[in-house]
Amino acid sequence: MTTDVTTAPPPTLLIDLATGLWRSQTLTAAIEIGTFETLADGGATAAEFADRVGIAARPAEILLTACTALGLLEQRDGRYRNSAVADTYLVPGRPDYFADYVQMVAKYTAPGWLKATEAVRTDAPTKPVPDPDRNMFEEGNRPDSFWDGLFAFSTLTARHLARAVDLSGVRRLLDVGGGAGATLLELCRQYQHLHGTVLDLAHVCGLAQRRIDAAGMSRRVGTAAADFFNDPLPGGHDAVLLSMILHDWDEAQNRKIIAACLDALPSGGTLLISELLVDDDKTGPADAALMSMNMLVGCWGRNYTAAEYSGWLRDAGCSRVRTVRFDSPGANGVVIGEKV
Repeated sequence: MTTDVTTAPPPTLLIDLATGLWRSQTLTAAIEIGTFETLADGGATAAEFADRVGIAARPAEILLTACTALGLLEQRDGRYRNSAVADTYLVPGRPDYFADYVQMVAKYTAPGWLKATEAVRTDAPTKPVPDPDRNMFEEGNRPDSFWDGLFAFSTLTARHLARAVDLSGVRRLLDVGGGAGATLLELCRQYQHLHGTVLDLAHVCGLAQRRIDAAGMSRRVGTAAADFFNDPLPGGHDAVLLSMILHDWDEAQNRKIIAACLDALPSGGTLLISELLVDDDKTGPADAALMSMNMLVGCWGRNYTAAEYSGWLRDAGCSRVRTVRFDSPGANGVVIGEKV
């Protein structure tokens, strides 16, 4: 049996999926040899670029051509310059420097992804950790580069969250599992009246405190060391945020986290769950579905639907449960409930 080439769909989708690693590794290589920093001021010819970064002519031309084809560079009259995206996000020292996230994905998450079939077959994480007998969140079992990588990612997500949800009525916000503080710092920048607390494990709070001090926000943002499964959460906040946290855990653990958050809130307090939400009919969207695959490879969670989160909030005693949609790197919506 032969396929009618006039009616058969082209294999473009499959080629793009199969060669996705080529794109990501081109970007990683470009970052690691200093491409975007080198081209930030005035650009360079291929020969000048090769000389500046200390590589041979052949790989220089190949890399520059590939980066141009991918939209990372522009070329005019034989000179290569950063595209607007690269100039904004890939030049060291820029406010939204994103290359740490690219490096984190390449070095921290990619090894587990190369064993995705094993994760699917065994229903167990394949991401390597220094000590597989300890929780991956414990000190020393997850590199500090993880938090560095997520900082810009979380900052951009928080910027969109701040526009989507009106926090003008919130005085103090508890960011549960707040990591290095990127989310709360950005929300406080967007809302000048807002104060808050980053809650995480003790060693992570140390990372957050350094970021808070560097941002000059220590009068408005503090830290609290706690294990949200075993320790009571601090009171004194009128809203609690779970941003990119619940996708790490199964339903039973998530219900426990939600209950702990509500215990820390006064009546009328607000609980916000910001995530890449899977469609209720489980058909997508791609970013949420692939993040869920990332959870399969990396931990014991998955990405959930707005309907699932809404049901858990109602079961825990929340009223006025609603979902607000927005677009950002780390979330496409926030599910909000108020404690009765």
